[in-house]
Parts: sequence; structure tokens; C-alpha cells
Amino acid sequence: MTSRPPYRVLFLCTGNSARSILAEVMMNAMGAPRFKAYSAGSYPNGTVNPFAIELLQKNRLPVEGLRSKSWDEFGGDDAPPMDLVITVCDNAAGEVCPYWPGQPATAHHGEGGGHSQGAWVAHDEHGQHGEDRRVNLG
Repeated sequence: MTSRPPYRVLFLCTGNSARSILAEVMMNAMGAPRFKAYSAGSYPNGTVNPFAIELLQKNRLPVEGLRSKSWDEFGGDDAPPMDLVITVCDNAAGEVCPYWPGQPATAHHGEGGGHSQGAWVAHDEHGQHGEDRRVNLG
């Protein structure tokens, strides 16, 4: 019996600083070996939200190598083909996305707000725990 390669999932948000990063790390931690997750942003801000890093560390999830990156990295011919692309903020869901190699299925899981609230995970301790439960149960 041969095993199937992992499903590749790309999580998108405008800034690629919090929500999409959290989703990438959690999918890789909880979905391996069946899933391999990535994240990117339409307008990456260049840094990962420090409160997102703190939340991941509190939950003993890896933070090494995390960076805010453009979705252009995943739209080229040399990019790994995705099986599923999920937007996790309403702004990114409304944007015209690039062509994704492999013609993946797409989905949206928004929470309202958008790039203007890109640091919402940092608003308060209650918000951090609420997001953690939502992602785990979603």
C-alpha cells in the first residue's frame, strides 16, 4: 500500500503577520503527516506579530523560521502545487488572487475586520485564547 503525499494547504491573509501564520503552524503541528501548510499575504508587512509568536510559544508550537511572506512566492512555476487555498481574513478574500499552480480548491474562513485589525490577536489575553479555541475547533 502506497501512502499519499500530504495535502498542501496555503493560508492567506493580507499582512501575513498573525492569523495565517497561526493557521500554518497549527496545521503543520496537528495535521502532519497528512497535511503540509504554508502561509502568505497579499501585502505582507514583513514581520510576524510578536503576540502571535508568544501565543505559539505558550502552546509549545514551533516558531523557528516563521516570516511574513508574499503570496507571489506560491504563484510561480517553481512553487509547490497547493491542494487547498484558504483565506482567513475578509480583505484577502475580496482580492483578486494570483493563479495557483495545481488549480487548488479554495475556501474562506473570515472573522470580520481585516488588515486594519491585522494585530487583533494581540488586543488582549481574552482575544488570544478565543482565537486559539476557534482554530482548534474549526
